[in-house]
Amino acid sequence: MNRLSPHIRRLFLALFFLLTVMAWNSQAEMLSITGNEINMRSGPGTNYRVLWTLGQGFPLKVLKSSGDWYRVSDFEGTIGWVHRSVVGKTPHMIVKTNKNTKKQINIRSGPGTNFKVVAKAHYGVVLKTLEQKSGWVKVEHEQGVTGWVHRNLLWGW
Repeated sequence: MNRLSPHIRRLFLALFFLLTVMAWNSQAEMLSITGNEINMRSGPGTNYRVLWTLGQGFPLKVLKSSGDWYRVSDFEGTIGWVHRSVVGKTPHMIVKTNKNTKKQINIRSGPGTNFKVVAKAHYGVVLKTLEQKSGWVKVEHEQGVTGWVHRNLLWGW
């Protein structure tokens, strides 16, 4: 039986490690803000500076936790801390495209470009996730409009 050279063995191990890290990273824990005007802070405590004020449903990726605080990242890569009492597990998405062009994305009546546009949404609009199907996400806007958006136009869970 042929043995693999040490160089090939190291290459396989590196590839395995890389794929493991990528799989873990893609399964990162996600949370959403449960209240209005919730502070994202620069550190894990109320004595730290407020970086942003976040609204209902705003999705966040958990980077780590410290006591009752989560270190999180938002859709623009901003990193801060939120208290565990102001986040929950209801999935939400945020419109992540067209920041510079100011164009709106289409919210459609079904999961495909052949369906009628029922509403539009700007960059940064938060939408509640209802269902995911074939690269499309059924969402609900806070004003009650429901429809479908292509997954590539959104960030969250």
